[in-house]
Amino acid sequence: MKKIKIAPSILSADFSKIGEEIAQITRDGADVIHLDVMDGSFVRNISFGPKLIKESRKYSKAVFDAHLMIVNPWNYVPQFADAGADIITVHYEACKDKLKDTLNLIKSHGVKCGAVINPDTEVSKIADVIELCDMVLLMSVFPGFGGQKFIPEVLPKIEEVAKLVNKIGKEIDIEVDGGITKENVKLVKDAGANVIVAGSTVFNEPDRAKIIKELREI
Repeated sequence: MKKIKIAPSILSADFSKIGEEIAQITRDGADVIHLDVMDGSFVRNISFGPKLIKESRKYSKAVFDAHLMIVNPWNYVPQFADAGADIITVHYEACKDKLKDTLNLIKSHGVKCGAVINPDTEVSKIADVIELCDMVLLMSVFPGFGGQKFIPEVLPKIEEVAKLVNKIGKEIDIEVDGGITKENVKLVKDAGANVIVAGSTVFNEPDRAKIIKELREI
């Protein structure tokens, strides 16, 4: 059984003290720091770029997971790799027929790569690139804003990806992002996910170490 990893999304952190926030959730047991990069074009929100990631790197030795919600992500791969991302994930919806080339580009920079699909995108769209991936990320909300409600129709897609990963026989993480709480995290894990992104669920709790432990163990 794959190790369950908890990946707090810093989108829900206090950006006035982002370094301290990242350091604290690392001490509280976060396995992965999820970095939602949004450009205001691919999604209707703007977050941050490689500079914030580079300056945050000294605050944590956890895995930095850069989730690029941007147009033409291949143009920015070198900057995010240089900034210290350990894994870079890109959307099928942003890449379309350039997805395979973009994943290979990420790997050429010595960084792990992942493919992402939105809740309304079929798993078949990325089936031919899963073998290239170190991670597959399934969005369980439509990307752009934190605090949305989990879309349960994504659960069969997690199961579908899990079957494809098992068939390939390679160690590939299955990550789910959006609306995950103590109430639904077991459903996500049972479907086959092992990397759990949680933003407000973690950052809104006064005892973050406790909620991270609970999300991992439920």
